[in-house]
Amino acid sequence: MRAGDLEGAVSGGAEGAAALGKLTSVVLDALAEGAVTRGGPLPAGGPQAVARRLRAAVGPVLPEYGTGAEEALRTVTRAVAEGAADPADPWCVAHLHCPPLAVAAAADLAASALNPSMDSWDQAPAAAVLEQEVTAALGALVHPGGPAPDALVTSGGTEANLVALLLARERAGAATVRVVCGDTAHHSVRRAAWLLGLPEPVVLPCRDGRLDPAAVDRALTGLAAPALVVATAGTTDEGRIDPLPQLADVARRHGAELHVDAAYGGPLLFSDRLAPRLAGLSAATSVTFDLHKLGWQPVAAGLLTVPDSALLAPLALTADYLNADDDTEAGLPDLLGRSLRTTRRPDVLKIATTLRALGRTGLGALVEHCVRAAEELAARVDAHPRLRRRPGDTGISTVLFRPAAADALTGEAGDALVAEVRRVLLAEGRAVVGRAVAEDADGRRRLWLKATLLHPRTAGEDLEGLLDLVAATAAAVTPAVATTPGAATAAAAGRIRTGNEPEGPR
Repeated sequence: MRAGDLEGAVSGGAEGAAALGKLTSVVLDALAEGAVTRGGPLPAGGPQAVARRLRAAVGPVLPEYGTGAEEALRTVTRAVAEGAADPADPWCVAHLHCPPLAVAAAADLAASALNPSMDSWDQAPAAAVLEQEVTAALGALVHPGGPAPDALVTSGGTEANLVALLLARERAGAATVRVVCGDTAHHSVRRAAWLLGLPEPVVLPCRDGRLDPAAVDRALTGLAAPALVVATAGTTDEGRIDPLPQLADVARRHGAELHVDAAYGGPLLFSDRLAPRLAGLSAATSVTFDLHKLGWQPVAAGLLTVPDSALLAPLALTADYLNADDDTEAGLPDLLGRSLRTTRRPDVLKIATTLRALGRTGLGALVEHCVRAAEELAARVDAHPRLRRRPGDTGISTVLFRPAAADALTGEAGDALVAEVRRVLLAEGRAVVGRAVAEDADGRRRLWLKATLLHPRTAGEDLEGLLDLVAATAAAVTPAVATTPGAATAAAAGRIRTGNEPEGPR
């Protein structure tokens, strides 16, 4: 195939693989070059510097005349890779943002090339069957013993929570559903209630980051309308798991339903050792389950699981051009009721490939690694002379900590130091750590640095180096915070790393 033929080549068909082969090699080279140029988990210089470099590299995004497929791929891919936050770097630990497995990313290329749309069988014959098999298997993993376990593939936890509340509303008929959740519940729960026209959720204060069954009992006692208790198995800030068995009992006594947002913690079920942490999960009417967190899938790979496929019936819809009644009666599968979306990608392809490649035990081993890494990080923080961990047990794979120097500052200056340390590390592109507000041992809410460990190969030396970097940065910026908050961040944004400054692990 000549180079000039690539601009109009399609990705499918008998000749598509040849075109993709040429272009994929360009992409892979550009990804590697961009990562080397970046030199760390995040581009240095802050937002303005990143924007300036990207615009200089890419130029006008709609030129009068094209530059050709290979040049465009090389230029844009390299520029985005150079300016990326790279979750494959062990010091990129701020969010529930995983490094995708290579096998999953490769499968996602196949999904893009084939481009089935999962809204009618005649657009996705084999992919529809594959989705049916995968959703049944994962539904059974979450709801063993259910009459007909099933799942919907969603764009993530936000959509899954939205659908869960929608289904609860529809089951209640004309009655109003009151949502009861903790203040550690994901923000998407409250947003879903707003989108669906439900009353403002009853939001209860959490004790030690977990929803208190006694508080839920009191809240349900005063509600006349049907209720949906939303528990969390893996809170965003701390990785806490609510007491699911007790919450299930409380909900049952009051005739309420239970939805569990296990977007973070659900994959613990892959591990025989860790699955008991989710005891009580199978009592839920629906469960949010994400695989682009502790499942190492490229975004997006969310699910909403149910113990009985009949619970999904309210989503049924007929559009003659997609699922006409006579086509359905003739045996063509109806896919339109499998999502709120119409056109949607075959995200199941990468999920199925990963499940086959690693199996349940292989995925369980990766989950166990991340949990062990968090426990090791917690122990290293406890042993570090210049850092302090939030008291209590470790979340799933999340650790909250802060510089000890912050405790020596008065008023709000301690939290300001924590925030400044994080921003300096971001501006210098040396580490990506998160932030969370949580109670301290004295009951006061303080700002903490957050490390969420999702890298399946993080090693002890990576963790030790990250902690030393945080401590050194805190020592460097403490004088500036005491006098001019924000000055250290501004100075860091203007600096460019040199060979003498420590970088992230390679």
